[in-house]
Amino acid sequence: MSYFDAASAAPLHPVARQALQASFDEGWADPARLYREGRRARLLLDAAREAAAEAVGCRPDELVFTTSGTRAVHSGIEGALAGRRRVGHHLIVSAVEHSSVLHSADLHEASGGAVTRVRVDRAGRVSPSSYAEALGPGTALACLQSANHEVGTEQPVAEVARMCREAGVPLLVDAAQSLGWGRVEGDWSLLTASAHKWGGPAGVGLLVVRKGVRFAPQGPADERESGRAAGFENVPAIVAAAASLRAVQAEAVQEAARLRELTERIRARVPVLVPDVEVVGDAVHRLPGIVTFSCLYVDGETLLHELDRAGFSVSSGSSCTSSTLTPSHVLKAMGVLSEGNVRVSLPPGTGEEDVERFLSVLPGTVSGVREKLGAPTAVTKVPASADALVVDALGRRCPIPVIELAKVIGDVPVGGTVRVLSDDEAARLDIPAWCEMRGQEYVGEEPAEHGSAYVVRRLS
Repeated sequence: MSYFDAASAAPLHPVARQALQASFDEGWADPARLYREGRRARLLLDAAREAAAEAVGCRPDELVFTTSGTRAVHSGIEGALAGRRRVGHHLIVSAVEHSSVLHSADLHEASGGAVTRVRVDRAGRVSPSSYAEALGPGTALACLQSANHEVGTEQPVAEVARMCREAGVPLLVDAAQSLGWGRVEGDWSLLTASAHKWGGPAGVGLLVVRKGVRFAPQGPADERESGRAAGFENVPAIVAAAASLRAVQAEAVQEAARLRELTERIRARVPVLVPDVEVVGDAVHRLPGIVTFSCLYVDGETLLHELDRAGFSVSSGSSCTSSTLTPSHVLKAMGVLSEGNVRVSLPPGTGEEDVERFLSVLPGTVSGVREKLGAPTAVTKVPASADALVVDALGRRCPIPVIELAKVIGDVPVGGTVRVLSDDEAARLDIPAWCEMRGQEYVGEEPAEHGSAYVVRRLS
């Protein structure tokens, strides 16, 4: 079995395993106590904090350990907003942030705060000028991930941090995906990360608050972790997290070069091996081990199941893998195809032979899934006029509406239109993306009695 989902959780690093087992004997006691066992636990905790701070590039007293990366994000945003409430209640986030950031933004907005969601380009990258335009006298906090968790695109953190610093606004960086590859550059103010992303144990997050940043921890007071993370510290897990962070950063340069070559191979060969595929994410500014692509006319959930049966663990941002049947917010913000989406994220140590086997299996797997979806009988096509056609795909989930559109676009003359009736939200993203890929004109969306009508004009 080839595990290709390291962006969700990397396998436990050998150094983490060793540190975890070793610290069970010495780090089980309360590090706040003054007796011998407590002092031993405190020494381990302090050493882990110093090691993690060195890896991050901050002072040890600026870093606290939380119970997860999500908890670090929530605490960081809440504390920074509360600390600067006299300045204002305006929060800036990018449209492709991790859900933990976006959920915090939604809560802030529901509580009466203002939120600006900065748009991204088709590669998933923000423009620093967009952040500069969003900054104002009432801005309390800005947030920007260092690299995207779904498509691997790296963000211009250093430049955005400089603009925020000039405006007197703190920048919180979600570094969950990138910290294992090295420090986050720039004059940022707050940083969060999660140990299971770099091969540490789950249940350990980092929250860094630079000296001088106004910060007011929310929730009941607790003396642990400088009052910023309540609860008994899991010292063995923290020790393992810090040890593995140092280990993966020490290996990062060599491993990044190796994984980047493998992902470049996937990026280049998948569109050649599989027709009607869009590789998404920035081709240059991206993490070494992540490559994401979307396949036209494919049910993403079925594709992932078939790849699993073939021995590959991959993930997806496809609408078809969500219980809500809505597209990934990242793919939606980028305006790229969401159907049949596959994210391959290679863990350190991935072998060349595993990638080659994946590339040999993928074409037949995609072809098989497409064949199963090839001819839905419940869809009817009603000619509206000589140069117009209506495709009724109501009640059918993507990729069926796109499949039916592709089947009939040649039945209208050049300049003619096809109206696709659909009540699946994914069609709002996938039909324009199909037009972009196939060189047809997306005219727009019109209201319909049920769902919406998506109008496409044939150009070729």
